[in-house]
Amino acid sequence: MIESIVLKNVATYNTAGICIENIKKINFYYGANGSGKTTLSNFLQNPNNPKFNDCSIQWQNGQKLKTLVYNKDFREQNFGNGKLNGVFTIGQATKAEIEVINKKNEELQKIKEDGIKKRATLKIQNDKKNDLERNFKESIWKKIYKKYEKEFKEAFVGFISSKDKFNDKLLNEFSNNTSSLSDLEELKDRAKIIFNEIPQNIPLLSMPECDRILEIENHVIWNKIIVGKADVDIARLIQKFNINDWVNQGRSYIQDNDDTCPFCQKQTISEDFKRQLEFFFDKSYLQDLESLKKLKQEYEYLVQNIINQLDGIELNQKNLKSSKLDIDKFSAYVKTLVSQSVINVELLNNKSKEPSRKIEIVSLKEQLDLISELIRTTNSEIAKHNAIVLNFNTERKNLINSIWKFIIEEYRMDISSYNTQKIGLEKGIDALKTQVESKLNEYSALDSEIKTLSKDVTSIQPTINEINRLLKSYCFLNFEIVPTSEDGFYQIQREDGTIAEETLSEGEVTFITFLYYLQLAKGGTSQETVNEERILVIDDPISSLDSNVLFIVSTLIKDILKDIKSNIGNIKQIILLTHNVYFHKEVSFIDGRTKECKETNYWILRKNDKTSSIQSFGVKNPIQSSYTLLWQELKSEELSSSLSLQNIMRRIIENYFKLLGKFGDDDLIEKFESKEEQNICRSLISWINDGSHSINDDLFIELPDRTIENYKKVFKDIFIKTDHEGHYNMMFGIEEE
Repeated sequence: MIESIVLKNVATYNTAGICIENIKKINFYYGANGSGKTTLSNFLQNPNNPKFNDCSIQWQNGQKLKTLVYNKDFREQNFGNGKLNGVFTIGQATKAEIEVINKKNEELQKIKEDGIKKRATLKIQNDKKNDLERNFKESIWKKIYKKYEKEFKEAFVGFISSKDKFNDKLLNEFSNNTSSLSDLEELKDRAKIIFNEIPQNIPLLSMPECDRILEIENHVIWNKIIVGKADVDIARLIQKFNINDWVNQGRSYIQDNDDTCPFCQKQTISEDFKRQLEFFFDKSYLQDLESLKKLKQEYEYLVQNIINQLDGIELNQKNLKSSKLDIDKFSAYVKTLVSQSVINVELLNNKSKEPSRKIEIVSLKEQLDLISELIRTTNSEIAKHNAIVLNFNTERKNLINSIWKFIIEEYRMDISSYNTQKIGLEKGIDALKTQVESKLNEYSALDSEIKTLSKDVTSIQPTINEINRLLKSYCFLNFEIVPTSEDGFYQIQREDGTIAEETLSEGEVTFITFLYYLQLAKGGTSQETVNEERILVIDDPISSLDSNVLFIVSTLIKDILKDIKSNIGNIKQIILLTHNVYFHKEVSFIDGRTKECKETNYWILRKNDKTSSIQSFGVKNPIQSSYTLLWQELKSEELSSSLSLQNIMRRIIENYFKLLGKFGDDDLIEKFESKEEQNICRSLISWINDGSHSINDDLFIELPDRTIENYKKVFKDIFIKTDHEGHYNMMFGIEEE
């Protein structure tokens, strides 16, 4: 069945168009001539016509049915040459044969209904699968891509142009990624290197040579008391006063061939004294002093070299963008080292001045070890960096794989749950597809069997007999339907045997072609199409017919409506369009007690300002009588044409006051007391008569909204002044207080 229809950008349907929804089994459309009914029927007859490119039909369960349209085109196409195509119906068959066909048709209907249910279930399962996939795509986009976009966007390149691509990539990685798992911080560090500019080699930091410094620091000489020989006469005096260093320093001031003491400036320096000094400060003493001097110089040199080396490293690494060195920690270590070395140099200077003293050197080992360890750690990071540089493309690929591995492990439960649900739904969908396919095959086989059976018992004679029976039963006695010499056709013949094609009235042609249409609706133009399910679209079937035939046509259609409501036969839906109020009332009448039917819907089509619109009334029939319809049109918010408004007001006043109430124009005018009100009423009646019987030239006459509103007010006042306000309120649906 048809569920909805969209009409736009064709004939009187504008760009916005109309959408007819909630179409039931039985559908009545009322509309005046020119309101858009024929456009609707033409679309349903030939939806593939290019002029209907912007229009559409929504079919129930996506299943299209054959649509038979009765309109003016149908009459011309099927009676243009005076011949009617043969309509095949169940004809010369025994009761048993017909029962077999009917039984198989019932089985076919059950198979179809079962198939529809399975397709509906299949659609539900597909919708669930689609919802699951859509929700998962949205979820991973937010949870993964948006979360890691900043750090790992390069790893997602090629898969972020759509959520579908990102989803497919994630599921593929989940199934195939075998990379080892890395922690997040490591991945971020590697990404900073690889995903930025192409990295360059970084030279390794040179390791300071510390061994010799440490050897010097641990030399025994620093704790050795360096003094002269004890067995010299002056030794006891020097040692008593502990003036070894002072005396040794004084020796340098003693000049050869001079006996003056450099301290007291008296002639006390004898050759014997000089000899005792030389014996006291013997070769061993002098060797210790020389060793002390050399060690001190070497130490200062080595320490200064290391400090210079470390300062160079610090300066270089501060200027290196990709440095791996912890500059702050390194600087702190170097400062401490320098401070300690300054202290040690001072101690060594003291030892040089006073060799007899012991000193405790502050060892640089701990600080040098810290610096060495920091350099080793840095060099390890540099080595990793350089390895990446050496094989950049491979490292980049490995990093991307590691990132995806980290992601799929982080969201393994979510992905696994999704896969489990999807697999379950897909299994159910595959099973349903198999069942639907089986039903289609079963339906096709049984349908072929029914067509074969029907072919053996169908003919066009029952159609001829039925049309002739209807003609006679409705007193069309002067002509009948007869077969032609040409197989599969029949024509209309007078009682005297002459062909009646050119002598039939328009009403007779209309009636005959409609009877033919009804037979076509029940049968088919070929033996294979007799049992096809179909939809009927009937557009104004009572044109040029008198009231008696109007009743006949409505009766025939109502018989079809009863079968549709009861699901009898192959007609599944009907769409009826008419401009005739009486025909609409007659064909839509159910019975004296039943006012509504849930299988029925009603619409009214209108055309205002050259544009068609539609109003739905659901199961409530809006057409009560032509007079009632005039009031409905008058109070409709969609009425915007001044010409239509004039005509409606005139017809209401004529029907209510002149025909029923016997009021003339003057009688209505005299009901107003003041001269001014009488003039307004006279003006209204003149305007109504002028507007409803002629079309004003827009070049000279313009009716503003205010004028229309004033006349609406006077129209109401006519009912008030004539004491018929209650009727006005009733027709407008206004409750009186």
